[in-house]
Amino acid sequence: MKKSILLLLAVGFVGFTALAQEIKWVTLQEALELQKKSPKKIMMDVYTNWCGPCKLLDKKTFHNPDVANYVNKHFYAVKFNGEGNEAITYKEKQFGNPGFDPARVNSRNSVHELARYLQVNAYPTIVFIDEKAEVIAPIKGYQTPPQLELYLKMFNADDHKNITTQEEFNAYYKAFKSEFKG
Repeated sequence: MKKSILLLLAVGFVGFTALAQEIKWVTLQEALELQKKSPKKIMMDVYTNWCGPCKLLDKKTFHNPDVANYVNKHFYAVKFNGEGNEAITYKEKQFGNPGFDPARVNSRNSVHELARYLQVNAYPTIVFIDEKAEVIAPIKGYQTPPQLELYLKMFNADDHKNITTQEEFNAYYKAFKSEFKG
């Protein structure tokens, strides 16, 4: 009896830890260094502390096991506070947030220079960056796991390089079959 209870607990724990898969987040600097050794694209979550949809994206989408497993396998994942005060070097340029107000850390603050450079004008925005540190595209707004799956797989497979019009994207979108559970 004790052995079967222990076995059930062990199986339950293994199942729980598999469900609790999390994305391995790194800084942009770390991702750029990792790209030099092992090229992968970067998925950058540009968020703010005050943004409700950002928190929903984190809780519902980035904690989804299908999303976490796919991102960890195919991308370097970066979280970047679009109104934070982090000093960043990207493409040999220095970026900061000279207007940052520490008293407003959890409310609207000055926009970080890197967020402006990446043309982020809404939160959340997921910025995809290729293996050569070039921006592929910013994807604005909350994305469900199946919605994000389209972009993850399209950019990972470089399918976006063959899409030049809205009509071609619409056809790609229509033909896409999601495998992620929402």
